[in-house]
Amino acid sequence: MTEPILFLPGLLCDARVFLPQIVHLGARHPIHIAVPARGETVEQMSEAILATAPPKFILIGHGLGGDIALDILRRDLGRDQGRASRAVLISTDPLAEPPATAAAREARIVAAKAGRLKEVVAQEYPEAAFAPSEWRNEIMALLLDMALTLGEGVFLRQSRALQRRPDQQKTLRRANLPLLIIAGAEDRLVPLRRQDFAAQLAPYGKLTVIEGAGHLPMLEQPEAVTAAIEAFLNGPMMLRSIAKRPG
Repeated sequence: MTEPILFLPGLLCDARVFLPQIVHLGARHPIHIAVPARGETVEQMSEAILATAPPKFILIGHGLGGDIALDILRRDLGRDQGRASRAVLISTDPLAEPPATAAAREARIVAAKAGRLKEVVAQEYPEAAFAPSEWRNEIMALLLDMALTLGEGVFLRQSRALQRRPDQQKTLRRANLPLLIIAGAEDRLVPLRRQDFAAQLAPYGKLTVIEGAGHLPMLEQPEAVTAAIEAFLNGPMMLRSIAKRPG
């Protein structure tokens, strides 16, 4: 078996959000799923996940899971050998949450505490967050089922973590490993320009844009996402020439 893959699902998601990739990549890699359910900050969540993670792994994170992946990379900085050998960030915002966005999230936290989690899921993942397709309704139904399975407590902790997430620009600039950014061309929650910015910051960063996909390209265009990840894993350890490294 080759190196394990550590999947980090995003807000209110479990392993099912990566199911197409798990089925395909699991034929060659041991698979580990870490739902960020413990802690109320990105740092606390990454610490809890690392406590049970394999010694070495490939990181694949979506949304909040991508934020946690960035914090794991931050912890690797300064080590002779980091625990992550490669990383894939999907629909991930590397910047801190703006005050207006954090305030809007606070309203959803209040609604969830009042027992309106189903309503909150529709606000977190509106239909416009996904590209039009014949299976968009199925994806939204799956999101609701994952959210209700995880429950209000996980939502509250994950929401606090997103509100308090750190700016990871410095981490990206110093991330000395192959890094793939996967963005849905029609993502309305994390703009494409923000994800392109993240790829440009990283010394060995690469952006892959998935057409016909929004915020959940893993489910909206599973074959394209799986192919992009597989090509990345089979590629060279360094994606840019030494001449392009900053500094």
